[in-house]
Amino acid sequence: MKKILKIILIIFIMLINTGCGNAVPKFSGKSAFQYLEKQCSFGPRNPGSIGYKECLTYLLQELKATADTVWTQPFRYNDLYRGDSYDLQNIIARFNPNAAKQILLGAHWDTRPWSDKESEIENQNMPLLGANDGASGVAVLLEIAYILKLNPTETGVTIIFFDGEDLGMSGENRSYAQGSQYFAKNLPISKPDYAIILDMVGDKYLHLPIERLSYRHAPRLARDIWKLANKLNLPAFDQSLGYTIFDDHVPLWEFAEIPAIDIIDFDYPNKFDNYWHTQEDTPDKCSPASLEQVGTLLTHHIYRTE
Repeated sequence: MKKILKIILIIFIMLINTGCGNAVPKFSGKSAFQYLEKQCSFGPRNPGSIGYKECLTYLLQELKATADTVWTQPFRYNDLYRGDSYDLQNIIARFNPNAAKQILLGAHWDTRPWSDKESEIENQNMPLLGANDGASGVAVLLEIAYILKLNPTETGVTIIFFDGEDLGMSGENRSYAQGSQYFAKNLPISKPDYAIILDMVGDKYLHLPIERLSYRHAPRLARDIWKLANKLNLPAFDQSLGYTIFDDHVPLWEFAEIPAIDIIDFDYPNKFDNYWHTQEDTPDKCSPASLEQVGTLLTHHIYRTE
């Protein structure tokens, strides 16, 4: 009798463990890539453009269909370098906003108004499509939002699409990341426990070392994320240190003391060729498989905190 009870107990524990192992929803790179293509269908999304306005409407529509609450955080940016002024808006969506544990996931949704890395001078003033630099991070987070809608968690998640990240001038760090600077200086929510920023995560040849400022400002979080990637056998993630990059994660730490890391592949597509800030940043240079690696990591991280 005792032996039978022991066997039943073992089977019961195995069923529980199996259930826990299956509790993490599957992230679809194919679905995320469709979000990438949809954003690019509006054309360049540089502030003030037709594509910008149409994409804003689309992003709000998608998030209102999934999140508990959605709103925009408008602000004005005066470009002292070029003399231009922009009406910008961060897009904020919250899931389970009353949870004790709160994390922030972010990406910038604007695209650069200039292709300043173009080899042809006549193309350098053209706005770029931003399939990787802009649409890729947003695409992953839109799919995460869909997953959170279908699979509510006990962890609170805030998704932010930052505006004005790519209006900067080369060599002037503070001219970039306007949306995250404004958000961090004017927090519209209680400070989250930490933040994970995505940027340029769609490259077909994805390679993601640990960004150095991420490791300096949030070493424990960086180690945890990259170790989880290794555990999940996600080959794009490299546990060595990479470049030092000023991105949306930096203002979050400097102005609001939110520990933040940046998942970014700055070599697009590699150390020898460059699509970044050029007319070549198009969907055909990106991959559903790359988006799936990043999305799978985030999904496991979110549901692992349960």
